[in-house]
Amino acid sequence: MRIVVDAMGSDRHPQPDVEGAVWAAREYGVEIVLVGKKDVVETELAKHDLMGLHVDLVHASQVIEMKEHPAAAAKSKKDASMVVGIKMLKQKQVDAFVSAGNSGGVLASALFYLGRIKGVKRPALSAVFPTRTGHCFMLDIGANTDCKPDYLLQFAIMGSVYAERVLGMANPRVAIVSNGEEEGKGSMLVQQTYPLLKASGLNFVGNAEGKDIPAGFADVIVTDGFTGNVIVKLSEGIASFLLGMIKEEIKSRTLASVGALLAKPAFEQVRKRLDYREYGGGPLLGVDGIVVVTHGRSDSLAIKNAIRVAKQAVEEGTLDALRSGIEQSLAVTSEE
Repeated sequence: MRIVVDAMGSDRHPQPDVEGAVWAAREYGVEIVLVGKKDVVETELAKHDLMGLHVDLVHASQVIEMKEHPAAAAKSKKDASMVVGIKMLKQKQVDAFVSAGNSGGVLASALFYLGRIKGVKRPALSAVFPTRTGHCFMLDIGANTDCKPDYLLQFAIMGSVYAERVLGMANPRVAIVSNGEEEGKGSMLVQQTYPLLKASGLNFVGNAEGKDIPAGFADVIVTDGFTGNVIVKLSEGIASFLLGMIKEEIKSRTLASVGALLAKPAFEQVRKRLDYREYGGGPLLGVDGIVVVTHGRSDSLAIKNAIRVAKQAVEEGTLDALRSGIEQSLAVTSEE
């Protein structure tokens, strides 16, 4: 399996991108193609022992920066690292693409050069979200700030396929984010989407309030990109705040410090469950290729795990399963 990695993606590129890619090549046995400015990437690669690893480098002279307009940059910068990587995926030179770069730029590049799966109206960014019972899968988390009911229905179908194929959730429970658990609550978008989900044949369990998401109420959480982005970023901020506050309080008390030594394994496990780096990245579902997007602030651990996510998606035949799921949905809709 060959996975192309945007070596110029992360905020501190290319160090985390290269280190994470080499780590993944060693741990997962995949072939890696790094795309980026040859001189800086080669300098970073020279710091690593590549003996026995398959790590190639493809030169790309341009970078789509975080501050740039995504669509305009994707069109004008034909030799940008993410554009070159996406084109390699389109040409089937590689099996998947991973980037910690401008997520809007990845979305625009994927739409321009890969296109959407036939029948998909809008692609969706997704994320694995920690819950009390394990984790759930949330989409959209930022690709579409304004949505229509049929977009959310397709998000639910794609999310359910991914949760079952890649995350191993049998007959995943699907819920839609709302401000009340009763049917009929929520915005007009939620109210109009509810009956579509109810009649979809998915394992739809109803509305999920904010408190229900971390409680593990559903396996797939569907929402518009604006709401999903706020939920994910607020949750990450709260997790960081709480872990930091607990650490400060423990350090300020001698007895608490002694107790913390005994509880260190438990604290470490909680930290891992709340750490976005452990989940790697989220697939951009709906485009015609396996594309995984991760945080701009990603370190090498996050990059390595994002490559794992891409590898799993390829191994489980996710793209074909998504095509089939959307095709079946469209067939049912046309019959109705």
